[in-house]
Amino acid sequence: MGTLPDVTLPDAASAFAVSGPAAAIARAPKALLHDHLDGGLRASTVFELAQEIGHPLPADDVEGLALWFHQAAHSGSLVRYLETFTHTVAVMQTPANLARVARECALDLAADGVVYAEVRYAPEQHLTAGLDLDEVVVAVQQGFAEGCAEAAAQGRRLRVGTLVTAMRHAARSKEIAELAVRHRDAGVVGFDIAGAEAGYPPSRHLDAFEYLHRENFHVTIHAGEAFGLPSIWEAVQVCGTDRLGHGVRIMDDVEVLGGVDDHGRPRVRLGRTAAWVRDSRIPLELCPTSNVNTGAAASVKEHPITLLKDLRFRVTVNTDNRLMSNTSMTAELTALVQQAGWSLADLRWVTINALKSAFIPFDERLDIIEELVKPGYAALGVY
Repeated sequence: MGTLPDVTLPDAASAFAVSGPAAAIARAPKALLHDHLDGGLRASTVFELAQEIGHPLPADDVEGLALWFHQAAHSGSLVRYLETFTHTVAVMQTPANLARVARECALDLAADGVVYAEVRYAPEQHLTAGLDLDEVVVAVQQGFAEGCAEAAAQGRRLRVGTLVTAMRHAARSKEIAELAVRHRDAGVVGFDIAGAEAGYPPSRHLDAFEYLHRENFHVTIHAGEAFGLPSIWEAVQVCGTDRLGHGVRIMDDVEVLGGVDDHGRPRVRLGRTAAWVRDSRIPLELCPTSNVNTGAAASVKEHPITLLKDLRFRVTVNTDNRLMSNTSMTAELTALVQQAGWSLADLRWVTINALKSAFIPFDERLDIIEELVKPGYAALGVY
């Protein structure tokens, strides 16, 4: 069981087939590891807060602003994609605004059926109004606590852990690493490094990673998105990352031979780095729609995520930036079903992968899998 019926099946078919695959997927519990706080604002919130602070926007109303974000993200250029953050970051400079954005993020994720999420942000980008790094973290954590409490009151259980991000082109990674560890018992579950990959290898920040490893603190690194295999190799073998943020360029080390092997899996030849990543079960935080937007993949149908799933890499599905890519976890999973032939069983598998790879204690991960994910998929006939 587990293959979604076509939406054209007659009314006598299963209840979820009648209302379409998206309706079934919307009800399924989801886990999300790669979501940027400054990339997931509501367009209406950006518009309202920008008006309050006098920040100029490229559109005159909410609908036009949302369209502008989506068009910029679909340009096929990572550079233009990243320009959109000028406007979201601008309205996230005060404790009240940071808390509001985090609260709304939690509510939006819970409404989308997400039961566990790790949301990342770079505190160093939220200091222009006079906040210090710790004040930024406290405001964000307050917002997430409020949002999760509201979601719980509505009958939607959501656990959010935050990832504190350093910018790879800056020189504050050790300071940000220390910030993350300082707040490890107040909601921060991991450290990330992000920004342009080319010219800014993660090995430039070895002092931060060495400190984090000494502190037994979790690390993920943006690698293998816009830059190739050397970025992934450095993240894994030099910096000791626990997960790969994106990692889609692992395909540069996978040679497709055609046909299937004795186990029915695609015949490939893995290079040393790809084999190490798979053998070591290093999770890939893959973001299909975002990768299509930035030109890292031609379409969801052609995205390497399906081949990597079939080869049993530790694949996870993620949103990256929900505002810019006009996406959600339901939209990502539905696109994989409709365009790449995934089944409900595949969705259950990647959801459990994400929770196995989460940066929270093992007992908490297991509780979410056993209490929410397995029963949720069982209700859809997938065991």
